Amino acid sequence: MDKQKLSFTIITIIVGLMIAIQFQTVKQPLIRDTRDTWQLRSDLKREQEIQSQIIQEIRKYDKMIQEYSRERDESKGNVVRDTLDELRKEAGLTEMNGPGIKITVKPIFDENVLGRPNENISADLLRRFVNELNSYGVEEISIANQRIVNHTIIREINGRTKVNNAWIPNDNFEIIMITSDPTKLYNRLQVSRAMDEFAIENLLLEVSTPINQVTVPAYDEQIRIKFIEPVKSGKEGN
Repeated sequence: MDKQKLSFTIITIIVGLMIAIQFQTVKQPLIRDTRDTWQLRSDLKREQEIQSQIIQEIRKYDKMIQEYSRERDESKGNVVRDTLDELRKEAGLTEMNGPGIKITVKPIFDENVLGRPNENISADLLRRFVNELNSYGVEEISIANQRIVNHTIIREINGRTKVNNAWIPNDNFEIIMITSDPTKLYNRLQVSRAMDEFAIENLLLEVSTPINQVTVPAYDEQIRIKFIEPVKSGKEGN
């Protein structure tokens, strides 16, 4: 019996040790898993912070792109407006100011001396004078408050001269010119043959000295454009 008890005790100790070892083996992975979970949570938190920073950066750059697009669109609009303003200036549709010369055209002799009404200036004389002024580099011209533009017509109807759609008066009227060098223009006009040509038609040209600021009115009539069509978008416009 003593041997049986001894054997049972030894077997019990061995089984107990095996159970303890097994329990310890099973328990240790649980500790490692717990540690890994906290590490994962820490890593996850860090990744979330990085993701939040990335989202903030994306929003910041997206806002910058939107602002750039808006500025670009506004810039395009400004370019269109500036181009339109420049085209309006070139077409004579805006009032212009600058240095220049004024010429007063008036009869040399009045009706009492001549014994007949003063005749209207001839369209041919006025056209030749405008061409002469253009050859002097004059930038802008108005005659009797009528702006001279590329499509201005100077014509004679029943003995009277018309500029654009306005009649030129028989008595005093002004010719206003804008030029970058009014002194040079003044000197040229003093020796111009136009003085004699106007005198033949009983007209005197009183040329002012150079003026720092003169005003040429805008062309106030409708410009009709022919043979121009809007550009079609898409394949049809290619």
